[in-house]
Amino acid sequence: MKNTPQMTDRRALIRNRTRADHDKGMFLQEAALEEVQDRLTLVNKAFTKVAIVSAFPDLWRRLAPQADIISDEDVLELAQGTYDLVVHAMCLHWANDPVGQIIQCRRALKADGFFLSVSFGGQTLHELRASLAEAEAKITGGLSPRVAPMGEIRDLGAILQRAGLALPVADAAPLKVTYETPWHLMRDLRSMGEANALAGRLRRPTGRQLLMRAVDVYIDAFMEDGRIPATFELIFLSGWAPDSSQPQPLRPGSATTRLADALGADETPLKD
Repeated sequence: MKNTPQMTDRRALIRNRTRADHDKGMFLQEAALEEVQDRLTLVNKAFTKVAIVSAFPDLWRRLAPQADIISDEDVLELAQGTYDLVVHAMCLHWANDPVGQIIQCRRALKADGFFLSVSFGGQTLHELRASLAEAEAKITGGLSPRVAPMGEIRDLGAILQRAGLALPVADAAPLKVTYETPWHLMRDLRSMGEANALAGRLRRPTGRQLLMRAVDVYIDAFMEDGRIPATFELIFLSGWAPDSSQPQPLRPGSATTRLADALGADETPLKD
């Protein structure tokens, strides 16, 4: 049996994360943590058994000090039917099998347990993507994988239903960060542990000519008021482990009240 192609080079990803600057490179992780905290305050439920899937356990333990912190391996160390809350924290965009990750989280939930994920979405770093692609196409005549292919919100939202979660919700929070130069952005990506860890990446250093051309393209296309913008899109996915206590849709044709009566409106029959 052939091995399934892997998007992420796990060894490179761990190396990048190990080199992350925990003092200066965690600002997007912290922004995601604050958003998750805010969203959980809106959920009318007390969580007593929590698991957090994260590459940065010290930071995410702030969410729930007694939580089980789980590494984002392909196979998650989550016991089935154990938790009333599972949070997948800022690592789904590196998953070789995002659907499988969410299915594993759903199976780890008790009935009526809550799943919440935050990860980077498809609009993330679109400026850098475009600049690198244009520069490489002009210099080498081709393209190589340089930024992870992060999912769009519509596709990621569909995963929730495929994973068997009830009452699924997907929404996005785009963040704009500005930098003095593209070099400062690239340095920040290394500090975040988010440098290129794609399995299909070139295994030699990017040439200075290509980088200089990408920087020029970035500045020409995107600079505003003397600074260059970088988009980071946070996508939030949530859903519940199915339970009989949850609202259920009515069977087709089972309504007992006309919509016009409920709205207090006149009903005008359509002509044949």
